[in-house]
Amino acid sequence: MERRSVWSLGQGIRILEAKQLGSQWMISAAAVGSGVCPDCGGRSTRRHGWHERLLQDLPAQGAPVAVKLRLQRWQCRNEACERQTFTALLPEVAAPRARRTERATEIVYLLGHGVGGRPGERLIKRIGMPTSDDTILRCLKRRIKGRSSEETTRVVGVDDWAWRKGSTYGTIIVDLERREVLDLFPERAAGMTADWLKRHPGVEIISRDRCGSFAQGAHEGAPQARQIADRFHILQNLREAVQAQLGRAAGFSARPLLPADGEEVASVRDKHGGAEHRRITRVANERSRQAVFERVRALHKEGRNAMDIARQTGFDRRTVTKWIRAEALPQRSASAPKTTSPRHFEDYLLRRWSEGCVRGRRLFQEIKARGYTGSFSNLERLLAKWRNPKRKTTRTAPIVPRPHPLDPATGRSISPIVAAALCIKPRGLLTVNQVAKVGAMKNDWPEFATMRRLAMRFRGMLKSKSASKLGTWLRDAQKSGLYAMQRFARTAQRDIEAVRNAITEPWSNGQTEGQINRLKALKRTMYGRAGPELLRARLLPV
Repeated sequence: MERRSVWSLGQGIRILEAKQLGSQWMISAAAVGSGVCPDCGGRSTRRHGWHERLLQDLPAQGAPVAVKLRLQRWQCRNEACERQTFTALLPEVAAPRARRTERATEIVYLLGHGVGGRPGERLIKRIGMPTSDDTILRCLKRRIKGRSSEETTRVVGVDDWAWRKGSTYGTIIVDLERREVLDLFPERAAGMTADWLKRHPGVEIISRDRCGSFAQGAHEGAPQARQIADRFHILQNLREAVQAQLGRAAGFSARPLLPADGEEVASVRDKHGGAEHRRITRVANERSRQAVFERVRALHKEGRNAMDIARQTGFDRRTVTKWIRAEALPQRSASAPKTTSPRHFEDYLLRRWSEGCVRGRRLFQEIKARGYTGSFSNLERLLAKWRNPKRKTTRTAPIVPRPHPLDPATGRSISPIVAAALCIKPRGLLTVNQVAKVGAMKNDWPEFATMRRLAMRFRGMLKSKSASKLGTWLRDAQKSGLYAMQRFARTAQRDIEAVRNAITEPWSNGQTEGQINRLKALKRTMYGRAGPELLRARLLPV
């Protein structure tokens, strides 16, 4: 039984001939009917000539298909119109000056959006539509550039993503209701976020992390919107505060600390005690290193070789060998100061100081014009020593060695990272071994017990969605006497409305973090060579 299939490009197109030339099909077609002038809109039936276009179309049985389309050229009969002749436009068939039909362009766009340039080129060639990878990416970028969304966005999530971790960051904006990426910026700047929010006045809720630039951009661009601090980042900040507090304690150091009675250490204090916290941590690290050096020397005198000492102390064998040969602890070589440090401009600052310029703000502006990228407070710490060269040093209280918190199962010391993770973990989620660790740390260290009580109270507020006790918790954290907890409470107080909304509102940045994972996967598949325009084109929904 003979079957005939109807093949058509669209309404107003008549197929004249179909023949196979080598490995491809050539379809001859012509447009029929009258034409409409694109300027005045008048209809014309006066033919002026013909215009031919060669278009790539969908394949037939795996073979490429080319369409030779004859379009009629018409004369405009409106004497007031400036256009004399025109060609009939067929937007449903192909765009003006396009090299392929609209349905073929749609396939190219979908392949580029789904798999990228090179994989798309190999796949589309196999199905019978040979197209280069550059053409696929151009089609993808062109389609995204001309896209305009008319849907109103009510709830958005804002977060940063790393071009290069620790160096350069971009910004991603996600619609949390539709779970779609709305936009992508190559930089992390408050101005870009504010401009985008001004162009979308319907935004009512903004979920973000604790980054200050996003808070500023949301306040400038959408002052009517409610800001929500992400709960995951709040708990992460709490865990980091606990880890910082445990890292300065003698018992939680990875190596033993030595008491040093009568030692004097100069420090520049601030009103919150941040310099004192840094000084204690620095002194603890120096004493830890000195203690391990003396232990290495003692083990060597007992007749141990370098390999045994390295296995027992956990240090690299080359470091142990160097310490065995040295009579005193080698000093660490200081790295060259970078532009973020005022010591990079110390010669210039000393010259200006000798000339009588002692105003910090003025010196800050001068070295900033010379390339300084650090903060004003960092410069003030250096100038404070110059202003008070005879300032009395602060006597350090001797550090009383305490028993190390040991893992009951293995007998090894518990690191600050593990201790901080267990400190904020609810008892119902702890394993038997973790319960034993928590009990040992509570018995040995009152600070750990205090921080765990505060952490459990904070988690209870997040779970119960009750923000009425937030003020009481912040006051208790300030009165705890623990610097890291006090610092966490101060930063939460500065962002109190967003933290309170995080407790009461159901929205979070989880969907935004998922889109960032998708972005990272796309970067890896393109070998990290994709620019912001291509990343944006592949992230935005089809």
